[in-house]
Amino acid sequence: MLLHWIWFAELKSITLMEKHRLLERFGDPEELYNTADEVLEKLKIVDKNLMPAEQILRRCAQKGIQLLPIKDSSYPYRLRNTPDAPVLLYYKGILPEWEKQPAIGIVGTRKASTYGLQAARQLSCEIAASGGIVVSGGASGIDTAAMQGSVDVGCPVVGVLGCGVDVVYPRSNRKLFEAVVEKGCLISEYAPGEEGIPWHFPARNRIISGISDGVLVVEAPKRSGALITAQRALEQGRDVFVVPGNINADSFVGSNTLLKEGAIPALSGWDVLSCYEFLYPDRVKKNGKMLPANGTEKQDALPEFSEKIETARKKSVDNRVNSTYIELKNSHPALNADEQAVLAQLTRHPQEPAEIIAKLDMPSGKVLSALTMLTVKGLVLKHPGGRVSLK
Repeated sequence: MLLHWIWFAELKSITLMEKHRLLERFGDPEELYNTADEVLEKLKIVDKNLMPAEQILRRCAQKGIQLLPIKDSSYPYRLRNTPDAPVLLYYKGILPEWEKQPAIGIVGTRKASTYGLQAARQLSCEIAASGGIVVSGGASGIDTAAMQGSVDVGCPVVGVLGCGVDVVYPRSNRKLFEAVVEKGCLISEYAPGEEGIPWHFPARNRIISGISDGVLVVEAPKRSGALITAQRALEQGRDVFVVPGNINADSFVGSNTLLKEGAIPALSGWDVLSCYEFLYPDRVKKNGKMLPANGTEKQDALPEFSEKIETARKKSVDNRVNSTYIELKNSHPALNADEQAVLAQLTRHPQEPAEIIAKLDMPSGKVLSALTMLTVKGLVLKHPGGRVSLK
């Protein structure tokens, strides 16, 4: 029963990890609730009062809020496979088809620059229009611009909140949240009525990255919640993309550092979504137009740079079928020592970057940076999930 899921999720005497272990053991909160009291006491569960759960359930019914237990087939399958997934989610709106199209988390600072806001909205438009689901945190700044970008092109967006889904925070986003619920949804692990408090937001970040195939950081200072999301994404095996920013602006120090450490540069939404084209061939397709902030169509922004990247990616290599590292090196001698060392470890068979790092006596950041440059130079092919091979 949903009532027991609420009771279970709201238990304060045990940790989230302990709740996951109990689900493995008992299978269902109702089975746990009905077990012998002496067993529950040993498990540190002494509160069997269902009244608070009944109140939450009534509030959900009154406000049109749905409940999504972790064992429900509609629960985001990528999130379910993370070790600290919420055992229960609340949502308003329409759940997307999680398994049929890529989800891209877009995050960044609340105190965004004009450039950052424009980039977030533009790339969100392009990602949504090309078949991706935009996922963001609903905060002011980059989150708001990213969610608005998907709404602009009439596509579903997922807002992950650090408060109850019936709480509008920030208040200025009331109309945006209403638009989101029409085609997409607002999601939270917090019960209806719970206000956003500081420690809710770092916890929320693991849900953004957990839902997503990859995370795009648009603008982040040295200390930023967006960097926490990027870190969680890496821990969860997700791809991390970054919009290059002003090297003299403090608000881009964190995101530019991610690029230096090997994150994937993104100058357009297609730079992000193309990484998942082969995973979702029926849903992902490059869209040649974008919708800017003023709502009128125009061609892709930054065409010169986008064309250069596309040209680099499509660059042919001599003896493609039988070519070796030495042949590749001779064909492209303008490689630094790090790039040559990394290239020597690559084959036609896709590998995890971790495998390459393990073979080399090099810092992981240098290996990842070299892989990024080799990809841009047309020597390395990036596969879904972050794996790489010779092109």
